[in-house]
Amino acid sequence: MIFAMLSLLSPYERVAAYIPDPTALREGREEIELLIKKYGLDKPIYVQYFEWLKNVVSGNLGWSEAARMPTSEAILHYLPASVELTLWAAVPVVLIGIWLGVISAVHHNRFVDHLTRFMSITGWSFPTFVFGLIVLMIFYGTLGWFPPGRLSTWASMIVNDPSQFRVFTGMYTIDSLLNGRLDIFADALRHLVLPVVTLAYLSWALLVRVTRSSMLETLRQEYIQTARAKGLEEKVVIHRHAKRNALIPVATVAGLMIIGLLNGVVITETIFNYKGLGYWFAYAARQLDVPAVLGFTLFNGVLMVVGNLVVDILYAVIDPRVRLE
Repeated sequence: MIFAMLSLLSPYERVAAYIPDPTALREGREEIELLIKKYGLDKPIYVQYFEWLKNVVSGNLGWSEAARMPTSEAILHYLPASVELTLWAAVPVVLIGIWLGVISAVHHNRFVDHLTRFMSITGWSFPTFVFGLIVLMIFYGTLGWFPPGRLSTWASMIVNDPSQFRVFTGMYTIDSLLNGRLDIFADALRHLVLPVVTLAYLSWALLVRVTRSSMLETLRQEYIQTARAKGLEEKVVIHRHAKRNALIPVATVAGLMIIGLLNGVVITETIFNYKGLGYWFAYAARQLDVPAVLGFTLFNGVLMVVGNLVVDILYAVIDPRVRLE
């Protein structure tokens, strides 16, 4: 579908990704025609698709002009930044989302429940770019606390100098600790605060609502009433009997949510100039970089399939009854 949509662009529009100077589209007509033939942009759509598919099977995703490197290398280059953002955002999203959902369900129709629902509905209704711009204006534009980007200039100069800093994972918070540079760790963490807060607040809102609904349904089950009738403490009933059984739908939502973060959150990374997969994809799309867009989409699909498989496996860990079926 994505390939078919991109094919709606004319060969002259698509070849623009391979020409650094836009004025060359009006000049040097012969050179442009040669580029179109070189990259096969004048061939029928089905021919282009099967050629692209053949290259994908052989591990060639094409050349990304936006990244100035092969698309496969570009994905590996930008992936650590998105993984780092995902790891820092997933912890508050999952832990706080599940905890608030359980608290809200246990205190059904009380003040805590109303407050939690209000916060989750507000967070879920907020457009990402609006909330991101608000926190950016307040905490960077006004207070100057948490700047955008991944590192400050001084820290970036050190990280890019092989004699001073050794790159292990491409994730600055981890690499800085492995290099014993707590100053760079603090700087990288400072730059992560605003994108993490944006992703966490807008993501755990959905998780709170799903956890709350699942917990309320579980608390109405007969075995919960039986456990209470036996005289078990409320904490035991909630955490040992109700919570674990209510986590099946929560695990599905949380797993897909984390995969969505790992795929590269385009709007968040663009707003905060955080150069991960989402930032690269947005830039590549603006440059009409077709190989990059197709490579990112393919990576998204593979990651989604693998993520769903992992979530299915986790079902057996969360609920032992799944293993018996």
